[in-house]
Formats: sequence, C-alpha cells, structure tokens
Amino acid sequence: QVQLEESGGGLVHPGESLKLTCVTSGSKFSFETMAWYRQTPGAQRELVATIKSRGVTDYADQVKGRFTISRVNPKNTVYLQMNSLKPEDTAVYYCNANGRWGPNPYEYWGQGTQVTVSS
Repeated sequence: QVQLEESGGGLVHPGESLKLTCVTSGSKFSFETMAWYRQTPGAQRELVATIKSRGVTDYADQVKGRFTISRVNPKNTVYLQMNSLKPEDTAVYYCNANGRWGPNPYEYWGQGTQVTVSS
C-alpha cells in the first residue's frame, strides 16, 4: 500500500522560510510525477509545484522565484523549499504522486501539513 507523509509545516513570520518534506512508502518504482498542492478553508485545492521523475519542474505563478521543488529517486522523497513566505501562502500543503502503471492511472495523496505565515 502506497503512503505519503508530509512534514515540516509550522508557524513562521512573513519573509521567513520553511522546507516541507514528503516521504513515501510502498512503491518499488519512481513515481512519474510528484507535486505539492495547497488548500485554504472554503477554497479548492490548488497546484503549487510539480516535478517529473527526470527532474523537470513547473510552478504556479504565485510561487515562482520563491519556492523550489526537488526530489530524490528512487526513494520518491520530494521537498518544497519555501522562501520569502507571505501571509497568502498560509494553507494546508499536500503531497501528491501521480502517473500511470502501464495503461492504469494512479494518484496518491498525503494527509497534509499546515503552514501558517503570520506576523
């Protein structure tokens, strides 16, 4: 059974940094895509950053230049380095893994970790 577990969230002041970690278990293969999403109360979950198995990355416009996603294969560990945090970055951050095993799609989620940016 595949499991994803996030850690590293917390309370920080504006301008400070946090590094989120997502550790996975239960998979013998590297996930095709790993990603970080975030969600605030009453809002839809939004994509923050993605990273392919070969290292290609993509970011939401709101975090470009401030956040960096990275991963370690084949452990399927993914990180999100968040710098220059703003109050609007406050959210629950979720780790995601998705792709296809042959013709069959898969998608897994972690339970989330709270990030609060407040003065």
